[in-house]
Amino acid sequence: MAFAQNRTITVASTTSTEQSGLFGYILPLFEKETGVKVRVVALGTGQALDIARRGDADVAFVHDKAAEEKFVAEGFGVERREVMYNDFVLVGPKGDPAKVAGKGILEGLRRIAAIDAVARSAFISRGDKSGTHAAELRYWKMAGLDLDKIKGAWYRDTGSGMGPALNMASSANAYVLADRGTWLSFKNRGDLVILVEGDSRLFNQYGVILVNPLKHPQINREDGQRFVEWLISASGQKAIAEYKIGGEQLFFPNAKR
Repeated sequence: MAFAQNRTITVASTTSTEQSGLFGYILPLFEKETGVKVRVVALGTGQALDIARRGDADVAFVHDKAAEEKFVAEGFGVERREVMYNDFVLVGPKGDPAKVAGKGILEGLRRIAAIDAVARSAFISRGDKSGTHAAELRYWKMAGLDLDKIKGAWYRDTGSGMGPALNMASSANAYVLADRGTWLSFKNRGDLVILVEGDSRLFNQYGVILVNPLKHPQINREDGQRFVEWLISASGQKAIAEYKIGGEQLFFPNAKR
């Protein structure tokens, strides 16, 4: 019985894998195949990596390549393996006051910032050090915009997950950067629509990392490694590809085996 109870791992992951419904689909398949139960702690990528850094998770499954590589380089993770990708989309009100529809992400942000500050449409930011938040900050910078200088009441730093940020954008008729997976599973859209998509900069890669047992001997190394290997196996990759909402695939497996 004690052995059975130990067949559990904790995975520190992102709100996008949780709120999109992906884990609800793939984890029962993994558990059935291996007998290993998975407990998910879903936060922004930065916080998820902090949990893993403390040894409070066996595996990190996140989407901020630079932060993931730093995590491994500092000795907290064994190896980063690529698992799947989707993309980010810029969502906003159907009326699109900043006229960003069909533009690239950098031009879209420049147009939002160009509107007179008093009349400027609200922009909802995750503000939670998540992979999505890191990408958003990167795009403002690449667009040549200094957020610290242009921030005002229109820029709402929420410190929240993707679902709550989308809810806020819906009620405020605001712009927001979202991962496509959570957007597709989001029901409270109001007047929000996808306005910017398909820009190669919006590519969103997910990686999985086993926490280093040399730093944290208490982690469940064997079953954590089993989960990593299952995600990048033919079986795990097939499960990821098969998860759809309304016939639309949310994540695209691309593990290098």
